[in-house]
Amino acid sequence: MTDYVQRLLSPRSIAIIGASPQFAKVNGRPLKYLLEKGYGGRIYPVNPKYGEISGLTCYPDIGSLPEPADLAIVALPAQAVGDCIEQLGQRGISTAVVFSSGFGEIGSEGKELEASLQARAKKVGVAICGPNCLGFINAFDHVYATFSQYADGETGSGPVAFVTQSGAFGTAIAALIRQRGLGLGYFINTGNETGISFSDLMLSVIEDPRIKVAAGYLEGVRDGPGLVRLAQRCTELGKPLVLTKVGRMAAGAKAAASHTGSLAVEDDIFDAIMRQHGVLRARNEEQMLDMLEVLCKLEAPYGNGLGVATQSGGAGVMMADRAEEVGLSVPTLAPATQEALAEVMPAFGAAANPVDVTGQFVANPDLLRESVVRLFADPGIHIGIVWLQLMTAHVDLLVRIFIEIRDRTEKPFIVCWVAAPQEAIQRLREEGIAVFGAGERAVDAAAVSVRYGQLLEHAARQKRERQSITMAVERVRETLDPGYRDGIQPTVAATGLLQAAAVPMAPVALATTPDEAVAAWRRFGQSVVLKIESPDITHKTEIDGVILKLDDEQSVRDGFSSLMKRAATRRPDAQLSGVIVQLMSSGDLELVIGVKRDPAFGMVVMMGLGGVLVEVLKDVVFRQAPFGQVEAMHMIDSLRAHALFEGVRGRPVIDKTTIANLLSNISVWAAAMEPWLEELDLNPVLVSKTGPVAVDCVMLFKALPSHAWSEVWQQKRLAVGR
Repeated sequence: MTDYVQRLLSPRSIAIIGASPQFAKVNGRPLKYLLEKGYGGRIYPVNPKYGEISGLTCYPDIGSLPEPADLAIVALPAQAVGDCIEQLGQRGISTAVVFSSGFGEIGSEGKELEASLQARAKKVGVAICGPNCLGFINAFDHVYATFSQYADGETGSGPVAFVTQSGAFGTAIAALIRQRGLGLGYFINTGNETGISFSDLMLSVIEDPRIKVAAGYLEGVRDGPGLVRLAQRCTELGKPLVLTKVGRMAAGAKAAASHTGSLAVEDDIFDAIMRQHGVLRARNEEQMLDMLEVLCKLEAPYGNGLGVATQSGGAGVMMADRAEEVGLSVPTLAPATQEALAEVMPAFGAAANPVDVTGQFVANPDLLRESVVRLFADPGIHIGIVWLQLMTAHVDLLVRIFIEIRDRTEKPFIVCWVAAPQEAIQRLREEGIAVFGAGERAVDAAAVSVRYGQLLEHAARQKRERQSITMAVERVRETLDPGYRDGIQPTVAATGLLQAAAVPMAPVALATTPDEAVAAWRRFGQSVVLKIESPDITHKTEIDGVILKLDDEQSVRDGFSSLMKRAATRRPDAQLSGVIVQLMSSGDLELVIGVKRDPAFGMVVMMGLGGVLVEVLKDVVFRQAPFGQVEAMHMIDSLRAHALFEGVRGRPVIDKTTIANLLSNISVWAAAMEPWLEELDLNPVLVSKTGPVAVDCVMLFKALPSHAWSEVWQQKRLAVGR
């Protein structure tokens, strides 16, 4: 696919199928742009209606082309596209961008047509970008395979690659990027992704050394493993990946599905897995632009200490408040820094952090320059913001000061210039200095830069574990029994599987008679729990199917009989296997840990506070399996109530290492079990000073088809084993 995409994006020759001399039409605009923007390769219009267009020979059909072009632009009615693709393949043309709509996005009839197009393209070896797309721009090489109105304006190249599943909205974002002066090296609309996917395209463009930052707009995720590979590759290259994905809420997900035919992913899972693999997520187009600006212009800092210099004490307080909200610290300055500031500050200024330099610097430019340089030299400051407002009459002076500050400090910083003259913004951005017009936006941008630095550090720690984790999954797979049956698994069997995977489980035994229940109690030698065992009753408490703290023969006998009668009365349709006898356990904290097989990302591990808290607070976190202790610890610390592990109001401190081991072991086992495991629910997991133990287990198997699993496993190995 890499070869196909490179040929697509950097073609030496282009055939335009259905070309028109009317440049206002969809099928005329690509030729217009290629000629106007200076494309240096060979152009072959194809349309039997014309002998020449704009001085170029126009060929009557694909077969009469003088050579197999590297790329074909297809602008034909949907019903004609399939035949066109076959003809391209027969002529040796292996890549095509298909503008035509009327495929999967319009419903069942269109989906049938799209499936046929996909099969025909695969048969003749043609990789398709689209259909239902507005094409792409490679501004570096002047390739304009598009009809997008974005190409009507100045489209100079730049360090940003932008790939979008939406044409119209993507064009709007591209136009905003241009307004910021950031520069788009690549602008690509993927459409329905019948052949070449979002991840395929982005994986290719991030390899271009001229690209510093990758940005994407998603309406759905079809290729989860590909997206993970993309994220990992961006991290390896040190190139931030910023994604905006819509469909965060139920209504949005439904709208996205109807728009693109994409598979909507549960947003919490998508968000967690993207964070796990180092992706920065923007809520909307404006936040994406702010992220792109700071990531293009600033190196990631090595800490989260924010230094603020302002000409307004109120603005400084506001930004300090916001900094705390987004996880930045506003540290107290070292005594040496305070002394250095006092040497240049006016008596009515403030030498604390935030530093209030007042408006006095207009009369004395050295005041601003020296104050900021000395502030940024403090060892606790890792990134800075300089806030000012208006100053229309002093643009030349201030631009010169900010350039001098940039040249005298190694710390990244942002200029927050409220109501700034447009000339000042443009000149600072041309100098590579990030500029924002509001204090909170500047703080949020600084937080993004800090977060990206933290993601790079976290990714480096993860990488050291990845090979051993991949090998652990392989070892578990070699021990598995391929003959598992679908459905809810018996408790004893499920417990045994997890115990073999080093998951601490409370001991259990199945009793089919009162005598067997008593014998199990005697073997355990202490208080036990009795639970009804039935493949049809997964929520035992709903039928009062659990009895706690039994520790004598008669109560165990009576408990067995009561549970069997209760189940027979309340669920006469249920198949009863007997009663589970389980060693009674206790803990200082209840957790819930689960696994589900996500259609886009495969096995996903969930953890949250157990009991009623999980339903009330919904404080849960997700990670893609498998992962090691580094990610497991990060998972625990991501809980909003993570302070509970440190001991609250006299409760004991929880050893997070034992929980991290449990999470990692489950993730390895779940990844190996992906062909069979549909869902796992451990609730509750009781945590005490001796560590965690799972006391209730629901395990559901639903085998994937063997051909589907073969594809999934290969994708997983590529994604996990990089």
